Amino acid sequence: MTQQASSPGFREIATDAIRFWEWGRLAYNLLLAGLTLYLLRGDVLQYGFLLFVYAVIANFLYSTAYIPDVFIQLSSFRSLWRKLRWILWLTGTAFAAIIAFALLFDLAFSGWT
Repeated sequence: MTQQASSPGFREIATDAIRFWEWGRLAYNLLLAGLTLYLLRGDVLQYGFLLFVYAVIANFLYSTAYIPDVFIQLSSFRSLWRKLRWILWLTGTAFAAIIAFALLFDLAFSGWT
């Protein structure tokens, strides 16, 4: 009789998801902060509260990546997903950077007065 490999429990999957996505969050936030500093330069403090709200929303949206990650890790595609989930990170980060660029560009040059 052969033994089947035991499937990982929710705790292991959650730990794996947190480990991957929280390291990614560092790069995500650094990219968005760098874009913000580049586009607004000296006006960053002028828009402090607005930028704080923007950062909270961006990080909330980033956290939604946990939903498909945990769901897919609970499926039979776990090993493949763990190799390819960086694509979801890259796509989401690029999308966030495009949205941030559009909003910050408008803020930098029209001032949202």
